[in-house]
Parts: sequence; structure tokens; C-alpha cells
Amino acid sequence: MLRQYRLSDYRFRLILWVVALATLGILIIGSANAEYQMKQTLGLIGGVAVMILISLFDYTWILNFYWLIYLFGTVLLALVLSPLGVTRNNATRWINLGFQFQPSDIVKIMLILFFAKFFEEREDRISRLKTILYAVLLIGVQLFLIYKEPDLSTTIVVTLMFCVLFFMAGLSYKIICGILVVFIPILVILMGILMQPDQKLVNEYQMTRVYAWLRPDEYPQDAYQQQNSIKAVGSGQLYGKGLNNDDVDSVKNGNFIPETQTDFIFAVAGEELGFLGCCAIVFLEFLIALECLLIGRRAKVLSGTLICAGMASLIFFQSFINISVATGILPNTGITLPFVSYGLTSLISFCIGIGFVLNVGLQTRKY
Repeated sequence: MLRQYRLSDYRFRLILWVVALATLGILIIGSANAEYQMKQTLGLIGGVAVMILISLFDYTWILNFYWLIYLFGTVLLALVLSPLGVTRNNATRWINLGFQFQPSDIVKIMLILFFAKFFEEREDRISRLKTILYAVLLIGVQLFLIYKEPDLSTTIVVTLMFCVLFFMAGLSYKIICGILVVFIPILVILMGILMQPDQKLVNEYQMTRVYAWLRPDEYPQDAYQQQNSIKAVGSGQLYGKGLNNDDVDSVKNGNFIPETQTDFIFAVAGEELGFLGCCAIVFLEFLIALECLLIGRRAKVLSGTLICAGMASLIFFQSFINISVATGILPNTGITLPFVSYGLTSLISFCIGIGFVLNVGLQTRKY
């Protein structure tokens, strides 16, 4: 379970990137809503402690319990839809066990661990139809539970992450092309169904967000949040207005966007830190994802490579969706910006994932 490692193999720079980005997030959160700053600070301290602790545990030993990890994650997602679930803004995504947390955040990390071991054990059968259908069924169960919350954005992120893991595990290009040939027409048909006024595939409020994104002038009550975010990012120009500014027309002071400390934290960053501040956030997210990939290249076994690739894809896709929503590239959907947005479950979950990546880095091929 615990092994002896060489200090020279410890990726301190990865911890540095994480702490730097999370600290920047704490400053922005404090400017957006000061009451959450101390909580996020304590969350970062606890998250870094957990990250370092997990980095010392042999990940190959932990993966021996991969079926328990999968079952525990499924139970957590099922509890969200039980009377223990907490509903906010038309979505039930939290569990109240004396304290509230969002299971889908920690389940993302559990899925990375589960499929890292799952694909490693079937490395020589990864392109067989039976293995593909088995993997799709397993991910489908948890995707269904996440989708029913409803949490479409997390469903999309987990699906993309799963596709990356499947590809990295050695899925044949022929099978990938075959899937695309079938999937693209199905996607076109689904989009046609979704545009019908009486469709039942997604909730009405989700489709309203899509319509508001496509035609904001016709849906001003639903488009105002994203439109104000775009204006806020642009108003910061190159250097921004400065943290904790008191301009009455700013996003946070004018209350033009509710809950700016979570899903639309990038709007506050753009307004107060400007283009340079936004570039710093994007660059740090990129550095963390890149460092995960570099560590994964030197992993001693396939499961280590998949853990690193899974974390890199999770950080990349989640960051891309959050920033795209804040800048109007994608429809409005609620998802946090990794290490930046307020949310203790999200922050600690990502720290746990980075802890596993660090342990992969301590067990390289040279040993």
C-alpha cells in the first residue's frame, strides 16, 4: 500500500501549478462574494493535504478494489435521486448527510480509476465488440443517473472523458471510424427531434437555454445571464478593473449575474483581471493538463497512463465548457471551472485526482 519513493521523482511543479491556480481562484471568489473566500481557502488547504497523502499510496494497490469503487459511485449517484437529494434551480445534484456535497464531482475521479483498471485487464481484447458493449453499458448506468439529476454538462464531460480513455486504451481506428459513421446521422436526427416543440428528450428549461443562446433577443429573460457575462469579459479589456473594485456597473456589484463565484467565475476574472488575467487562468489549466499527460507517458503500466490521461481530459473538457459558456461559444450550462470556481466538493475531488497522478509519477518505467 505504501512504498518507498525517490524525492527527485516527485512532480513538485504540478503541485505548484495547482496551488497557483487555486490561489488565483480564491482571490477572484473573494472579489465576487467575500463570504465564500475563507471556505475556499480552507478547502484548498485540506485539498492539498489530501493530494499529498494520496500521492504516497500505491495506486496499483487501490485499483485492486476497482469494482467497489464503481459500485460506491453508483450508490452515491442513486442517493441523489432519493429523498436525501437536495434541489436547487430545477436540478437535484446534491446529497444532504448533515453536510451537502455533489456526488458527480467525486464520481468523475472514481470512473477514471475504475476504467483505468478495467481497460488494463482487457488490454488484449479492447477492440472486441463484447468488451466495447460491456464498457458502454457500465458507463451508461452512471451517465443515466447523472443525466436524470438533470446535469447535462457533467454528462457531456464524462462522455468525452470516457471516449479519451477508450482511445488511449488502444481502441482501433477502424472501430472509431465505424462509430462515427453511425453516430453522426443519429446525432443529426436527435437534433431534429430536439428542435420540435413537444420533444421529451431533455427538460424544457434546458431547451430554453439553447434557444436563448441561438436567439437571445427573443428570450431576454433567459439570455441575460450569458449576455451579461460576455459584456463583463469584454469590459475588462487588457488589464481589467482590478480585484474588489467598487464600480456600480460591474457584474458582482450590480448583481447582473447570480452566483458569480461558481459557474460564471470566468466573467468576474475577465472583468477584474482583464485579458491578461484570463490568459493566466487558461495557461495554468493547460499546464496542469499537460503535466498530467507527460507523467502518463512514463507510467510503468497502462492503468497509470489512463489515470493521467483521464485527469488531463477531465480538466481540459471541463475548463473548455465553462469558459465557452462564459464567453458565449456554448449554451448556458452549469459546470465549475477546475480549481477556480467556488465549490469544496469540486476542489477536493480534483485534488484527489491530482494526488493519483503524482503517485503515477513516482512509479515510472525505470523501476
